[in-house]
Amino acid sequence: MSKGLLIVLSGPSGVGKGTVCSALRKRLPGLVYSVSATTRSPRSGEQHGVNYFFKSQEEFRDMIANDQLLEYAQYVENFYGTPRDFVEQTIEAGNDIILEIEVQGALKVKQTFPDGVFIFLTPPSLKELKDRIVGRGTETESVIHDRLSIAEEEIALMRHYDYAVVNDEVDRACMRIESIIVAEHCRIAK
Repeated sequence: MSKGLLIVLSGPSGVGKGTVCSALRKRLPGLVYSVSATTRSPRSGEQHGVNYFFKSQEEFRDMIANDQLLEYAQYVENFYGTPRDFVEQTIEAGNDIILEIEVQGALKVKQTFPDGVFIFLTPPSLKELKDRIVGRGTETESVIHDRLSIAEEEIALMRHYDYAVVNDEVDRACMRIESIIVAEHCRIAK
């Protein structure tokens, strides 16, 4: 049996990673979603174990100390990380798994899993990105400014990815990602 693909979807905060990933999973029901751990507070409607594993700072630090994370990063005062065992077991079982993570984390995963498929989700423009972040209504002006500054730095790191997909429309972005997954499964090396 062949191994599954590790698909890493990342991009700047506010680009729509969660929306695109959710729509993609509806289109590809066999695609396994890797739930990340975080120390940030849940947003409205988010559920523990579904959207994230919500952890205290102490719990998260214990996971780091026990090497239970494939990657982790601190982003705007909160930690985010990918539980290691679930990802490795899913790939070994021949199933594709998608990680929806921040750019810092994706670059760390690339060091551990260089054969992964790394997709950078980009906004149509920085103005559109700002409008999306402001439209959430969950961030202070200071946090918005910080997120936009970080986004510019992250966009410069796009060169480390295998693919770039513009999220101009969710369905169109999903179609592009589906095409990438099909192409990766057809690679001679796989």
